[in-house]
Amino acid sequence: MDQSFVNIIQNFHSHIFDAERLPVAIVAVIMVLFVGMFKSPPGGLTTPIMWHLIDKLFGNLGAKMDKPDRLPGDLIFRGFLLTVMVVCIFFLFGRYADGFTSQISYYRLPDALLLTLCMASGSSIFALAQLYKALNKKSVDKHSYYRIARSTRTNLAKADDFTITRVGMTMMVRTFDKGIVAPVLWYLIFGLAGAFIYTALAGLSWRFGRDGKGYIGQAAMGMERLMGFIPNVLAGFFISIGALFTPTAGLMTAFRGWFSAKGQAKYEEGGFPVTAAAWGLKVSLGGPTQDIDGHVIKRAWAGPEKATAQLAALHLHRAIYITFISHILFIAALSGAMIFGQTDLFGGIFTNIGNIGASALDFIR
Repeated sequence: MDQSFVNIIQNFHSHIFDAERLPVAIVAVIMVLFVGMFKSPPGGLTTPIMWHLIDKLFGNLGAKMDKPDRLPGDLIFRGFLLTVMVVCIFFLFGRYADGFTSQISYYRLPDALLLTLCMASGSSIFALAQLYKALNKKSVDKHSYYRIARSTRTNLAKADDFTITRVGMTMMVRTFDKGIVAPVLWYLIFGLAGAFIYTALAGLSWRFGRDGKGYIGQAAMGMERLMGFIPNVLAGFFISIGALFTPTAGLMTAFRGWFSAKGQAKYEEGGFPVTAAAWGLKVSLGGPTQDIDGHVIKRAWAGPEKATAQLAALHLHRAIYITFISHILFIAALSGAMIFGQTDLFGGIFTNIGNIGASALDFIR
């Protein structure tokens, strides 16, 4: 049993520092970042393609199940059944994809292409750049915020420019978390099956969760939180470090927000990345909005005390900058993991961790 424990730790190391999966992850991040920045996203959505698929296949079904006259417990149970069904389908799809790509080479390009279906990032920058131009020209219209409204499922028809800008900034930061860091991490651990399972939960949470306010999405959001918490912390870390390289942003201020008693975003409302962005840029993010189904979503305000919520083009420009830098830092971290993972340094560290754990088990027994 002691040796088994050591083997588990070593296997965990071999997955995280997989010499084959890390390059795939790096290529996938670069593809969705730079292709999305220069090509308009399909259908006006900036979310992962798999999220679109979930909406197309299960959106109407979930909407029919979400009856307002039903008891909360009934709605939660219905949402649980829907979640289990979708996760099983995506798990089987992921397992099949893993088996299929393992039989063909092409330098693992099929893996990278399939992984990009679970990812998004550059398209958010594209959408915010469009809004940035409109804010500069003082001509914000439906065309300039259409992609933001569709991708966040927010009714922005009667929102002012400040609200539209806050929603856009929050969307981009959250996309970095759920569209980049989380699917990549689960791909590194469990392959395409892991990325697809997480994406299924994230897509259902996006479609039905209402940032924790929707009963039909409670099960999906609860499971997504289990898988997404560590990626959320990592995304917040990269956003915080990105503040160091962003003009007028503050590294220490960004990290101070993590431990503040006030001004934090709940996990369902963006968690550490939104908190880090709001504090690092010294602005207020969040606040109440209305979704496209007419529900009022009352989000808490994230950011330092007395920070402005009247966000303009300048704030949007800095948000784009800090998120882009966070992507570069994440790519650099993956590259570093690939380099160090091919040496005996990290293998020795994880072996020692396994030995220590085995010794602890012996002591407990």
